Amino acid sequence: MALFVRRLTHLDVSLWCPDRGLIGASWLVDVELDGELGEDGMLFDFGEVKPWIKARLDGGADHTLLVPTEAPGVSVSECRVGICVRTTTPYAMEVRGPRQAFTLLPWRRITPEAMAEHLSRQLMRQPPERVSSIELSLADESIDGAAYTYSHGLRRHAGNCQRIAHGHRSRLEVVQRGVRQPELERRYARWLDDTYLVDEHDLEQPLGDMLQCGYRSPQGLFHLRLPRERCHVLPGATTVERIAQWLAATVARDTGEDTAVRAYEGVDKGATARSPGERSR
Repeated sequence: MALFVRRLTHLDVSLWCPDRGLIGASWLVDVELDGELGEDGMLFDFGEVKPWIKARLDGGADHTLLVPTEAPGVSVSECRVGICVRTTTPYAMEVRGPRQAFTLLPWRRITPEAMAEHLSRQLMRQPPERVSSIELSLADESIDGAAYTYSHGLRRHAGNCQRIAHGHRSRLEVVQRGVRQPELERRYARWLDDTYLVDEHDLEQPLGDMLQCGYRSPQGLFHLRLPRERCHVLPGATTVERIAQWLAATVARDTGEDTAVRAYEGVDKGATARSPGERSR
């Protein structure tokens, strides 16, 4: 007997891709559990399925940097703050932070299919009573329109968002004169795609070819170094609220039009901000 739950939760992570570099991902999580029915006629109470699985994912891979340790140009070592990850291709990057901020995988490439199998095996180490198998599937959200991936870290966040290299895959909606602007959405999504968003207050050295940032948060010390061309520097924390404000102001400045931006942080959540254009002043 199998029990299934669609869109049980989602994972927000960053990962190192040997072709694209540091990218964000937001994967929808479906689950199927197999086993024997109990005397109550149930395999596993639906009310218990979601919190049981979500708690284990939240305490594991979610909001970490997924590192394929066998990928070309990737090296991993211990350092005084925990783990140091260095890369050389497709570009140089260095990330240092506590161990819990990384998921190290002995693979050449991270894929949703491989991650789903890996997480399914982890969940089966201590399965619920009567459950004989757990099968997860991970997939990108279906987005009809513009989308982009980004990575960031939130120094002041009390939870796992404080990790300096976690990320999201997000929709982008731009409205001017009361109408969605698909071309603008595509333009700014391309500009943002596969980039790192950094709070200017976290910069550790003057901007040059390489950007270096870092901070201390409740989980420990974090440092990141990567090419300046892969980054956008914001005037404050890279929360979704600030991202929406920054994007609305940027689009309004570039186009001269009053602009509303709906920025998402992964799946089904985000913020809306408005900015006046020069033509309305």
